[in-house]
Amino acid sequence: MTKIYLKKGREESLRRFHPWVFSGAIAQIVGEPAEGDIVGVFAQDGSFLAYGHYQIGSIAVRVLSFSGEDVFDPGFWVNMISRAKNVRTSVGLTSVDSRTNCYRLVHGEGDGLPGLIIDYYDGVCVIQAHSVGMFRSKSAICEALKTVYGDSLKAVYDKSSGTAPFKAGLNLIDGYLYKAEGFSDDEQIVLENGNRFLVNWTEGQKTGFFLDQRENRNLVGRYSRGRNVLNLFCYTGGFSVYSLASGAAHVDSVDSSGKAMAMVSRNMELNGFEASTHTEYTADAIEFLRSVPEDKYDLIIVDPPAFAKHRGALNNALRAYQRLNAAAISKVSPGGLVFTFSCSQVVDKEAFALAVFSAAAQTGRSVRILDRLNQPADHSVNIYHPEGEYLKGLLLYVE
Repeated sequence: MTKIYLKKGREESLRRFHPWVFSGAIAQIVGEPAEGDIVGVFAQDGSFLAYGHYQIGSIAVRVLSFSGEDVFDPGFWVNMISRAKNVRTSVGLTSVDSRTNCYRLVHGEGDGLPGLIIDYYDGVCVIQAHSVGMFRSKSAICEALKTVYGDSLKAVYDKSSGTAPFKAGLNLIDGYLYKAEGFSDDEQIVLENGNRFLVNWTEGQKTGFFLDQRENRNLVGRYSRGRNVLNLFCYTGGFSVYSLASGAAHVDSVDSSGKAMAMVSRNMELNGFEASTHTEYTADAIEFLRSVPEDKYDLIIVDPPAFAKHRGALNNALRAYQRLNAAAISKVSPGGLVFTFSCSQVVDKEAFALAVFSAAAQTGRSVRILDRLNQPADHSVNIYHPEGEYLKGLLLYVE
């Protein structure tokens, strides 16, 4: 096994259990590791620090273990996935009689498995590898899922083509790693807080559904009764379903994707809503918002895709958040609510709040913050890795 020795004093972050080793901290590499290999990391004095996946780039090692446990043993994966499942059980997400049967099973660093995402959809596990090491480990991960879930596991689908490093020479073709006998679907109906959603993991964005907004969708529902609601960047209509289920007077859903809007229609039918209570618009969300009359909507949801996926795009992203929120705040009716979100990891809470403050000031309206919103328990954040807290939101009251 390749051994990586750090420069003097650069081991402190690992001793505080931060799961990344940056390339600039490395003094010597003893061996010739291929990208994705498991390597040992040592302090300058030779003391053991961690095992992790080696990769090319600024983050040179993603840590799998700070102890001496055997990370080469298949039992390692069974142990880690069992621990992740236990966390979901502790927050009530794995009960057979739950009103929710979909959740994030593994959330990267939050579950001690950097570079790995696994979403669970009523017996189907969808894997996304964000590192070469996790991509090369997918067979072992699949076997561990079969052990942990037993006969209740219907399928394991690998959807890493859009997330694994494309320059690593990997065979990035999405496909099933496992199917139980008789299973043949690429989509199925799941429950979330009693609401029904059709999830297609082969053609949908990410793993098929945005599970990270579960609790925020529930909160939108609480405020929707009797209101006219605008759901911008609606994807498959999650917020729209919750609004109508809670008694919204009318909901307009807007997204630029025709495929997404087709799924919105199917989700409306699944939940039995009357056609007169909902209108779908396949349009650019920002252009649509600019064209609507003032005071039409009592509640507006602004949930755009990540405007910044790296620090180089941060300033442009903040300007985009400011423009978008200024438009929403200016159009919502007096006494109305705006739910606004950012899922850009490089945009922290303070920067996002400042962008929204600037947007509010631009409109000249009186705006109060009623709540600060974040990601749910199954998207847990490792306390030693605060970078994992990526979803942030604000609930605004606009006079």
